[in-house]
Amino acid sequence: MVRVNLDMDVLRTLVIAHELGSFNRAADRLGRSQSAISQQIRKIEAQVGEPLFQKQGRGLALTSAGELVLAYARRILDLNDEAVSAVRGFTIDGIVRIGLPADFAEAWLPEVLGRFKRAHPAVRIEAVVDRNRHLLESLDKDELDLVVALGNEARSDAELVGVLPLAWIGPVSFERLWAPGEPISLVMYQTPCFFRQRALAALDDAGLPWRIAFTSPSLHGLWAAVEAGLGVTLRTTVGLPNCLQTVGDAMGLPAVAPPTLSVSLHDGGRSLQPAAARLREVVIETLTGSLRDLSMSTST
Repeated sequence: MVRVNLDMDVLRTLVIAHELGSFNRAADRLGRSQSAISQQIRKIEAQVGEPLFQKQGRGLALTSAGELVLAYARRILDLNDEAVSAVRGFTIDGIVRIGLPADFAEAWLPEVLGRFKRAHPAVRIEAVVDRNRHLLESLDKDELDLVVALGNEARSDAELVGVLPLAWIGPVSFERLWAPGEPISLVMYQTPCFFRQRALAALDDAGLPWRIAFTSPSLHGLWAAVEAGLGVTLRTTVGLPNCLQTVGDAMGLPAVAPPTLSVSLHDGGRSLQPAAARLREVVIETLTGSLRDLSMSTST
């Protein structure tokens, strides 16, 4: 069997063309001509023996083979970048303190911090999982170097990473969580809380009565109460347990405005040490890709 070596540069072009949705935009991003981009795509299609893109309206869509190659391309590029960072990373040391909301702790914390730690083994990471308000207070007191936060894009130190769709969440198996004519039972965080504000505003605008059936300071507490059938909650679907599902349409719950919540990275407006600056880059790279993939999966 003849071995085929895929060109790293071509793989990057493939990923960028997919992300931007056209060869024209990919050419602008990469500073190349459209014909050069098309030639690279034809090269990798010839190597794998399958078409990778197909026309979809005015844009491009991946074929089934393209989806498979894209997944491998991302893994190959991540490993390549990690290897380069690992070699260079021996010159970076120190301590980095980062805070994340509970929504990200199980879904993305291992991926982000694991990738960084493998590339920079001399850096000591101190991670804190807490609510937005507490994390940003700690950042402002210089107790943290970086914070990933939800719904705080208006802060002067915010760098928008992406957005997450909001959804009403309920148990997988349910008959009725409240009788006809009864107020809608809600499971919510303690105030102040973006999700709580959005949920109550949506219900009030729709003229639907509600009651707070369960209040918790933790995300695990919310999930447990929803699983037990105490009510529904409004959250993102990041890290959603298998025992829960989106129930907005099934239960006739109103749409939320705006329907998304921003995800932003904060550094307190301070100059970062090399270790913190590098972790900031890794967080942005990882979360941008994950949020984009999540948005695409929820829109299809």
